[in-house]
Amino acid sequence: MQAIYADHAATTPVRPEVVDEVIPHMQSGFGNPSSIHQFGREARKTLDQARRVIATSIHANSEEIILTSGGTEANNLAIIGYAEANQERGKHIITTQIEHHAVLHPCEHLEARGFEVTYLSVNEEGIVSLQDLQEAVREDTILVSVMYGNNETGAMQPVEEIASYLEPLEIAFHTDAVQVYGSVSLDVTSLPVDLLTASAHKINGPKGAGFLYVGPSVRLEAALKGGEQERKRRAGTENVPAMAGFAKAVTLLMEERTEREQTYVQVADAFLKALKENEVAHEVNAERAKRLPHIVNVYFPGIPVEQLLMNLDLEGVAVSSGSACTAGSIEPSHVLYAMYGQEERIYSSVRFSFGYQNTEEEAEKIAQVLKKVTERLQAK
Repeated sequence: MQAIYADHAATTPVRPEVVDEVIPHMQSGFGNPSSIHQFGREARKTLDQARRVIATSIHANSEEIILTSGGTEANNLAIIGYAEANQERGKHIITTQIEHHAVLHPCEHLEARGFEVTYLSVNEEGIVSLQDLQEAVREDTILVSVMYGNNETGAMQPVEEIASYLEPLEIAFHTDAVQVYGSVSLDVTSLPVDLLTASAHKINGPKGAGFLYVGPSVRLEAALKGGEQERKRRAGTENVPAMAGFAKAVTLLMEERTEREQTYVQVADAFLKALKENEVAHEVNAERAKRLPHIVNVYFPGIPVEQLLMNLDLEGVAVSSGSACTAGSIEPSHVLYAMYGQEERIYSSVRFSFGYQNTEEEAEKIAQVLKKVTERLQAK
């Protein structure tokens, strides 16, 4: 069987159109965008155009976009940068237990520097309570960071309600939108967020490119010290080829979003239907939550996740047990632990995430492979 890639929440294959866009900027458009000669001006033109395309995708202004090396840097800049620039107003931050480690670890870093962080719990569907957030807010709360959609379960957080609640309190709101960018229409003119992060490699763009949206009145302390790039907010020569590729990926995304979402829904539905038809014992994690269309996190009772992943890989099916950033860890998913505690399911759950070029036929083949693999492992 030809290998099937169903781990698009970890990273996505780069579209051929994106590759074609990147290569010329590596061969001839190699100038430093901060240089004033013609080579630099040409690179600056490419960078400015990429920034405009990215800004348009979320209805922002170009000057509100900071180009970064990816979602991790953008999250670090948003959280640490905002906290350090506004600590005279307070040193309390609120986030959730299910955030990506690119949010959790910056928060832990700030705790070591004297800030206080409240980590909100979630229910069994992986959803944070607006009431819990309201009760956690204090006079010295300066920042709230809640991800838009979870990268492991796909569960969508009540971001609109949170943003609306925080806006009159003048508490900055950051949302990690890395996993939803491309699947959900984002409009910062109607969604009152102050900081929003996204990454190119989740939408079939190149790795090493991302952005941070920064609202017009938001103050940030630059995390990287050096030159005056990105309006003095992110030092370092910009990755022009990657940003050109990012812009191309965004352009394709904007043209195809509706079609992509329909395809994701169809493939995920075909997968779940095939699991039932093949009588594979399973339960869907966060089943009742509003979820991203391309992510399905499944619990297979009695099947150790390490053995399941290994056997699926041997059968040509590429999936994961959670965030790719912790793929080598023996610890269970912190997301599933926050949802279910020390239940068996946190050791027996696998994430299937669909995307570019996946088909319903592939989804059905994955279910057939799971039938064979789970029966074999249960027989041991």
